[in-house]
Amino acid sequence: MLKIIKTGDIVARKSYNQDVIFIVDLVIDNKIAILTGITTRLKADSHIDDLEIISKKEIHNIYKKIDEKIDKVSNKANEKSGWLKRSSKITRTGKILHLDGDRRYSEKSKAYYQKMGLNAVVRNITESRQASMVNKLIEQYKPDILIVTRT
Repeated sequence: MLKIIKTGDIVARKSYNQDVIFIVDLVIDNKIAILTGITTRLKADSHIDDLEIISKKEIHNIYKKIDEKIDKVSNKANEKSGWLKRSSKITRTGKILHLDGDRRYSEKSKAYYQKMGLNAVVRNITESRQASMVNKLIEQYKPDILIVTRT
């Protein structure tokens, strides 16, 4: 039975051994799909025939593995870094300002910064507006680190 690939489906490319999980942004003439990576920041296109729909269970397992990896990295960083510990809280200096044009990645980044205990402000700003807003945001938040993520 032929699977119909549609906008919003979660898929992987067979020809790349399903190395990246994507969401389908657009289907063109039922032949080509425009894709955005879910766990990897990547835009791609693909022939519909090369796509495999990923089950909800597989997606859940992928996110679980990513969370476990982040926990492992966070714990290792806490052990080795020499960050000051006061009671049960870890204190880190420095503020991060992260501008991202993709709402999903903004949300993921914010969650990861919080999980790592980092002092970060994440703003979802379309790429076309980032340059005109960066000075105002630097003045407002006074970050020590600026991250600008573009596709």
